[in-house]
Amino acid sequence: MIYGYIRVSTDKQTVENQRFEINQYAAKKKIVIEEWIEETISGTVAPIKRNLGKLLEKLVKGDIVICSEISRLGRSMFMIMSILNLLMERGVQIHTVKEGYELGDDISSKILAFAFSLSAEIERSLISQRTSEALKRKKAEGVVLGRPRGKADHYKLTQYEEEIRDMFEAGISKTKIFKHFGVSSQTLYNFLNRCEWYSGKRG
Repeated sequence: MIYGYIRVSTDKQTVENQRFEINQYAAKKKIVIEEWIEETISGTVAPIKRNLGKLLEKLVKGDIVICSEISRLGRSMFMIMSILNLLMERGVQIHTVKEGYELGDDISSKILAFAFSLSAEIERSLISQRTSEALKRKKAEGVVLGRPRGKADHYKLTQYEEEIRDMFEAGISKTKIFKHFGVSSQTLYNFLNRCEWYSGKRG
């Protein structure tokens, strides 16, 4: 099967530009899009909570997924790399119109995948470093990072929600995250259970 995947972040954006690009690409390659997968959702949302997740579940060896650009798959390098790795393991090809990638089970694809993997590792490291530096700066400014009196720990983490989400998308484990913020594992789990974006990733 050949799938066309389209994602826009808001309902103010149109899917037609991406559809046009993919159709032009398909015509040039003399292939036919057999099924379209479209959605209006942020790329920061985990694939499992998107139509993309449903597509990933049914893909089999020999299938092709075409999208306008690699960023349509996700907003972080780690998320994109995870998806590409899954596709390559299943023998599924991913084609991107703008970058001209045709990733499959060949040596050039594996080299490119290695480059993506290295970039993802650098991204994880930078996010971890930024988070650590931010915590040190707040401590130096006299901000109390411990549990506020009379207030549940998981509410204290609310102010760090964006940083925690970035760490998850970069593949940083739960253990490293709760140690970063000086809280218990249960505190982090309680906080995550209140977050809509959390999809229960392993850490």
